[in-house]
Amino acid sequence: MDKGLIFDIERFSTKDGPGIRTVVFFKGCNMSCYWCHNPEGIRGVPELRFEPDKCAGCGICFKICPMRAHKIDGERHIIDENRCTLCFACANACTYGSLTQVGKWMSVDEIYIEIEEDRAFYERSGGGVTLSGGEAMKQSDFAAKLLKRCHEGLVHTAMETNLSFPWADYKKLLPHTDLIMGDIKHMDDAAHRKGTGAGNITVLDNVKRLAEAGIPLIIRTPVIPGYNNDVANIRSTAEFLKDIPTLKYYELLSYNPLGNSKGILIKNPYKLPDIQVPEKAGMERLADAAMEYGIEVYIDGRKRTGSR
Repeated sequence: MDKGLIFDIERFSTKDGPGIRTVVFFKGCNMSCYWCHNPEGIRGVPELRFEPDKCAGCGICFKICPMRAHKIDGERHIIDENRCTLCFACANACTYGSLTQVGKWMSVDEIYIEIEEDRAFYERSGGGVTLSGGEAMKQSDFAAKLLKRCHEGLVHTAMETNLSFPWADYKKLLPHTDLIMGDIKHMDDAAHRKGTGAGNITVLDNVKRLAEAGIPLIIRTPVIPGYNNDVANIRSTAEFLKDIPTLKYYELLSYNPLGNSKGILIKNPYKLPDIQVPEKAGMERLADAAMEYGIEVYIDGRKRTGSR
């Protein structure tokens, strides 16, 4: 494919790999994690985001919409989904940022122009480019081309992935991938399937294959209370990881409720239940359990040193 569907390019990130990084967010994902942090990346098509709080009531979207999808219900500005054809005329005309297009088709060259602007920051900080999502592996051919272009420009590359795609897809990317940050969301296959819509057999197999290929790995578990925040699950994950020779560290990521508010703006198809943010003491307890297996452990970007 000559173009990839991208929903954001975030610059100056310090949370998506080493150093200062530019993160390219691919739109579309094969999993259905109910806690998704980036729900705008789930669907593999462009979407319309509507933020009512930013609406100034100028009325231009009412005038410009060819399908008359914008309406007033009482005092509320609403969009009739049955009429809207996602032509994005309203988003292009909205000067207040209330209506925006989420997901645009971009070429490698178009993306790389933005990447190249921050080269000085990569060189000073040991940073680079990270492919994220959504799930970049849904567009693996395009992702491979973008990673290759970055390597041609001597830019460090990393990818965040759910690790659930066939090994043949990952092999295409490996020659130009310096680091993979992958998720193990649960060690029990049935529980993994219940929470994400996919099992974990391929996930665990890919961790082993990537290690055999010599790829540096950061493995992460998003800690979701009521789903995977039990010590037994974290111990099982750490026990598996202790035999992975290219593991840099294992990171526990506290559930972030931001995805719920973002999902409302694009009518997220997954209804998020009431999940509490994990308490610090609970995260520390899980980290202690993982460290019993002699691996390096991080909590939310912070290296865990010693036990409490």
